[in-house]
Amino acid sequence: MPVDVLDAPAAVATAAPPKPAADPWFVRYALVGVTYLIVGGLVAVPLAAVFHFALANGLGEYWTNLVGNRDTRHAVFLTLVVAPVAVALNVVFGIAAAWLIARFRFPGRTLLTTLIDLPFSVSPVVAGLIFVLLFGAQAPLGEWLREHGYRVIFAPPGIVLATAFVTFPFVARELIPVMEANGPEEELAARSLGASGWQLFWRVTLPNIKWGLLYGVILCNARAMGEFGAVYVVSGRIGGETDTIPLQIQKLFDTPGRSGTPAAFALASVLTLLALVSLLLKVLIEPKLREKPAPSAEA
Repeated sequence: MPVDVLDAPAAVATAAPPKPAADPWFVRYALVGVTYLIVGGLVAVPLAAVFHFALANGLGEYWTNLVGNRDTRHAVFLTLVVAPVAVALNVVFGIAAAWLIARFRFPGRTLLTTLIDLPFSVSPVVAGLIFVLLFGAQAPLGEWLREHGYRVIFAPPGIVLATAFVTFPFVARELIPVMEANGPEEELAARSLGASGWQLFWRVTLPNIKWGLLYGVILCNARAMGEFGAVYVVSGRIGGETDTIPLQIQKLFDTPGRSGTPAAFALASVLTLLALVSLLLKVLIEPKLREKPAPSAEA
């Protein structure tokens, strides 16, 4: 029976769409096999090797290599101090920058967004050299600070600055799309109802961005604990004073003979465990970030 011209669109609309052609089974299995081979060779095997060499001589020596070395203990302590301080600085900046970029339009907005990404494109070694040129003993600012009793380069403050610089984009880059997706409607409504600035932030803005903020903090902390290049330049590698975990691992591994190798792998396994914990937290939080905000009652 012929279809009327007027009914043709309806007939086309009700027709079932064609099923996409599936790839041959050998293509799928080949891609899966190659993927697992690459991940296993580049990630799983080195990861297993770290713990194998760390535990090669038993748990007793493993514990001795970690706790028995004063410089190693100080490196762990310094890393656990520097990383949270750098993360806290980036949280403050990240929230302020994300609010500014997501809520306002102003001249230089694109430039500010580009500058936030600058640490991704600048080598960490170059970043460390910049801080040496700014705060070193030969620089005017560094000389003034030294005369007033402040020491930045070859001291923990320089390590904090270098670590904060290389982790600069993580929090802001996670919060900007979250705040743009949420929109300013709830904040404007709270402001119109008489909420103060702090009430607006704690009761409206922060609950809406909490998962994005936590995700950025996890990434920032993981990067801060493993930073090597910038810290290598500004720390001076003073044993028991300015060595962080990555620097101490290299020192132990470069120890003449084979005595430092088990200790280096033992300390490397600690850093690996911290990275795995960060990865686990990241995986747990990712579904929260994909959840769309519930529509308002007015919508």
